Amino acid sequence: MRFQPAARCLAIAQQLRSPWSRSFSAFTNPSAMAAVNNASSPSSRDEGATLTALPKSWHFTSALPADPLFPTPAESHKASREDLGPRQVRGALFTWVRPETQKDPELLAVSPSAMRDLGLALSETETDEFKETVVGNKIHGWDSDTLSGPGYPWAQCYGGFQFGDWAGQLGDGRAISLFESTNPSTGVRYEVQLKGAGITPYSRFADGKAVLRSSIREFVVSEALNALGIPTTRALAISLLPHSKVRRERIEPGAIVVRFAQSWLRCGTFDLLRARGDRTLIRRLATYVAEDAFGGWETLPGRLDDPDGPSQTPTPQRKVPKDTLQGPPGAEENRFARLYRDIVRRNALIVAKWQAYGFMNGVLNTDNTSIFGLSMDFGPFAFMDNFDPAYTPNHDDYLLRYSYRNQPTIIWWNLVRLGEALGELIGAGPDVDAPTFTASGVTEESAPPLIARAEKLINQAGEEYKSVFLAEYKRLLTLRLGLKSQPPTDFDTLFSPLLDTLEALSLDFHLFFRRLSTLPISAISTPSSRLEHAARFFYSGEDPPADADTTGDDRRQRIADWLAAWRERVVQDWGSSSSSSSSDGTTVSDEADAERMAAMKRVNPNFVPRGWILDEVIRRVEKDGERDVLKRVLHLSLHPFEDSWAGKEFDGVMYQGDKEEEVRWVSDVPKSERALQCSCSS
Repeated sequence: MRFQPAARCLAIAQQLRSPWSRSFSAFTNPSAMAAVNNASSPSSRDEGATLTALPKSWHFTSALPADPLFPTPAESHKASREDLGPRQVRGALFTWVRPETQKDPELLAVSPSAMRDLGLALSETETDEFKETVVGNKIHGWDSDTLSGPGYPWAQCYGGFQFGDWAGQLGDGRAISLFESTNPSTGVRYEVQLKGAGITPYSRFADGKAVLRSSIREFVVSEALNALGIPTTRALAISLLPHSKVRRERIEPGAIVVRFAQSWLRCGTFDLLRARGDRTLIRRLATYVAEDAFGGWETLPGRLDDPDGPSQTPTPQRKVPKDTLQGPPGAEENRFARLYRDIVRRNALIVAKWQAYGFMNGVLNTDNTSIFGLSMDFGPFAFMDNFDPAYTPNHDDYLLRYSYRNQPTIIWWNLVRLGEALGELIGAGPDVDAPTFTASGVTEESAPPLIARAEKLINQAGEEYKSVFLAEYKRLLTLRLGLKSQPPTDFDTLFSPLLDTLEALSLDFHLFFRRLSTLPISAISTPSSRLEHAARFFYSGEDPPADADTTGDDRRQRIADWLAAWRERVVQDWGSSSSSSSSDGTTVSDEADAERMAAMKRVNPNFVPRGWILDEVIRRVEKDGERDVLKRVLHLSLHPFEDSWAGKEFDGVMYQGDKEEEVRWVSDVPKSERALQCSCSS
C-alpha cells in the first residue's frame, strides 16, 4: 500500500474518536484547547509532589529479562564502565547501567507543562535534588552503600531497519532510564530517562553523549508537539555540561535532556528479537505491551465488521475478553492480532496529525517508530515552511525516503516489519496457546495455514491503517479550515485543490492557515475582494518564482478561486437563512463568523519552532551565552495559539517576553532560511 501525492485525498470516513481528540474539540467546547494547554494547572508553585515523594516504580525491569552478563543492579554497579561498555546483548531487553557523573552542570530550562504532567511542584526546580537528578548525579531507589534498593537505571536493547536496511542491534546508546513515575492526580505513569548520560552496552562506536545543539532542538519540539495536541514523548529539563566537549562535525558542548513517555518501546524492539529468532521473548514482550503498557488485553480493539476494506472507521468494540477469538475460519483474530491492530491504529493517528500540521520527523527508521503511537527520537526534524511534499529535513536522505509525502507509507512499511515479527503469534489464530505451538512453534504441517492467516490479517490491518489515517487527516483539516461538517466532496473540492495551490505557488503552510483564521467571510463576498485578499497569503514583497509559468495576477486568481469554494463551505456550516448573501439564500452573522475565526485560531498555531528559529536560539545560547532566549522560545512553544505573548498573564504570572522577537518569529520566513536541512549527528 502506497500513499501517492494524488492519493492524499482518496476517501471519506467518519470522524474518528481518538484518545487525543480532546485537543481538537474546540467547536463543541470553546474552552477545550485552553483546558488541554493548562491541564491541571496549579495556582501555586508548591502545588504538586516533591521529587522524593513522587511515586516511583520499575515495572519494565521487573517484568522483562535483564542482560545476563549483569543480571542484578549490584553486579552492574560494581562493574567498570569499560566492562559494561559496547557489546552485543542477547536474551535480554535491557541492561542495568548507571549514568556518568557530571561536574558543575547548569540547568538551562525546565518545562512547566512537563512538571505539571509528571505531578511535580514547580518549586522543585530550585532544589539541589532536582538539579542533580536531571543530570544523573542522584539515583533514586538505590543505596550505593548497601548496594540495594527497589530499582536502578537501565538502558533498553533493540534493533532496527535504518533507511530500509537491517542495522542489527542498536539500543539506548546514550539514553538511560531512571525510574517510572506516576502522577498522583491523574494516575498516568511515565518512564523518565536521560539523553546524553554516558556510554551503555548499546553505544556501538559512539560516546554516549549528546550535544547542546540537538538537545535544544529535542527539548523544544517535544513540548511544542504536545501543545499542538500531537502525541509525543516529552522533555522535562535541559542542562548544559560545561566540562563536556563532544566531537561531531566539530567540537561542541555537551548537554543532557530529561525526557519521559508512557513507553519507550519501538517497532525495532521486536525487530531485533525476530532477527535473532527469539520467539519466546517476542511473546513475553508482546504480553507485557498489552498487559502493562496498554493497560490490559481488554483495552484492545475488537474485530471490524468489514476488515477487508473499511471505507469508514467506526469506533471498534473494546473490552473483548483476552482469550476470545473473532472472525471466520482462516481469519480468526486472537489477542495478538488485536494488539497488532491497536499499534497500527495508534500510528495511523500520529502520522495523520504530522501531515495535518506539516511536521516531519526526518528519520523514520523502525527504531524511531513508537509502539505507543508517539512522536519520538527527534533528530533532523522540521515543520514545513513553503509547502513542498518532496521536502525532507534530513540532508542525508538523498532518496527522499522520509520526505513529507512519504511519511504515511514509511510508517506502514515499519508496521509491516512489526507484523512480520508478530506474524507467528498472529497467524497461530486459535492455536496460539496450544502446548505444542508454545513449546515448538511452527511445524511444516502448520506453516501454510498459519502464514495465510497472518498475511490476511496484516493486509486487513493495512486497510484499517489507511482508513484511520484518512479519517483523522480529514477531521483535522476540517477543523483547521473552520468547518463543522464533513461532506464527501471536501477532499475533491477543497482539500486537494488547497494543497495543490500551496505547492504550486510555494505558499507557507503554517502562515496560510493562521492568516485564513483572521479572514472574515464578509471580506471576500465578491470576486474582486477575494482577489484583493489573496495577496495576504504570499511572503511580503516577493515576486513569482523565476520558473513560474503564471503571472502574479494568475497566482492571486488561483487563490481567489479557492477562497470562493471555501467561503461557500463556511456559509453552509455557519450560515443562517435570515438574509440572502449567497446563492442559496444563507449568510453568516458577524457573531457566528467571530466564533468561527476564534475556533480556527485555537487549532491553527501562530507559532511553531521552525528550523531557522531553533538555529538562532542555538547560536545565541551556545555562542553568545544567552539563557532567557531558550525560555522564551519554550514559552511560545507551550502557548502556540496566542495572538501575542509579551505583556500578558499566563497561569497567574505576567510574562515579559520580547515583543520584537515574537513578531519576527511569527512573520515571513527569511528567504535564505527556508526548508533547512540538517544531519542525524547529535
